[in-house]
Amino acid sequence: MARVVKCVKMGKELPGMRWKPFEDEFGQKLYDQVSDEAWKLWLEHSKMLINEYRLDLVTPHAQKMLREQCDAFFFGDGAQLPPDYKAPKAK
Repeated sequence: MARVVKCVKMGKELPGMRWKPFEDEFGQKLYDQVSDEAWKLWLEHSKMLINEYRLDLVTPHAQKMLREQCDAFFFGDGAQLPPDYKAPKAK
């Protein structure tokens, strides 16, 4: 049976993530309060950020930025879109 959490993003009880995304306090907070469904939304959003900002994920700057955006996405005002971002047109 899946572990259930009160998801901070979706506002309801949903199956939780299967593992902690980070081995620190922030990873535990995500694990305790974010559903698997919401985490998948974050992964899609983070891909857009990585591509739009051309982030090199091995650099401390990119890692710090993604963690800050992740924190905002789940626990703040929401992650910000890049200033010049244009959503892809539907085909």
